[in-house]
Amino acid sequence: MADVVNVACIKWGTLFGPEYVNRLYSGVRRNIGRDVRFCCMTEHTEGLHPDVEILPLPVEPFAEPMAAALAVANRQGAMRKVSLFRRGLVPELQGGFLGFDLDVVITGSLDELVDFAPGKVAMRHDWIEKRKGRPTGHGSVFKFDPELQPYLYDDLAAKPYEEVEIARGSEQRYTSHKAMENGDFAYIPGDWVVSFKHDCLDLPPLNYIRAPKLPEAAKVVCFHGRPKMTEAVEGYHGSWLRWSRKCDWLEEHWITRAREDLGAEWA
Repeated sequence: MADVVNVACIKWGTLFGPEYVNRLYSGVRRNIGRDVRFCCMTEHTEGLHPDVEILPLPVEPFAEPMAAALAVANRQGAMRKVSLFRRGLVPELQGGFLGFDLDVVITGSLDELVDFAPGKVAMRHDWIEKRKGRPTGHGSVFKFDPELQPYLYDDLAAKPYEEVEIARGSEQRYTSHKAMENGDFAYIPGDWVVSFKHDCLDLPPLNYIRAPKLPEAAKVVCFHGRPKMTEAVEGYHGSWLRWSRKCDWLEEHWITRAREDLGAEWA
């Protein structure tokens, strides 16, 4: 059991403001019973809490052929997360990383997740891929160790166009399938990492009647697709299928507790 838990996220561009990083940091440290080293790879550092360790967002030497393959796959701008996988990126790193996308909310203890599948790449089974009988992991929550899985970076650096083409421009497909090829992958239990739209919302017409539910075992709720957190907090009416009433538990975990923890100026 590591004394310090390493946590990583990446913020590139301006789609997500600094409050997303700060609220994620607060949610992580409030739900891990050990010290946390929280790193954010970004080119925009304004407004980030001083306890967040900044990692510069690099322009990778293989960026041009990777971008060309992504353009063919109609996924231009994807796969920036692979920069987190480079060995030696973080000074004096001990152990692996627990990584998060910014469109997630921490809702329960992360201690079991921190200790899950040590030394493996771990992701939740992607909801749609699982339904179709395919093995791809979902990239919103991921575990990896750059010392134990250097191939996640090195293989893409060696053959960027080919690897992106094989993965069809999907970072989560690249990461999970590459780890599976190396016998180095584990699925995070599905009830730990849940989808707001698949696991918290009822189908019509019940979503019009009932507020979104928070599954009892959920540690992380992912807001992939629509609605996003800012929409779900107030209630989302942009789709008959994903229509959502106001979500009080989301406001509590994502905003209220973060502001109590860090102060309103940060969250």
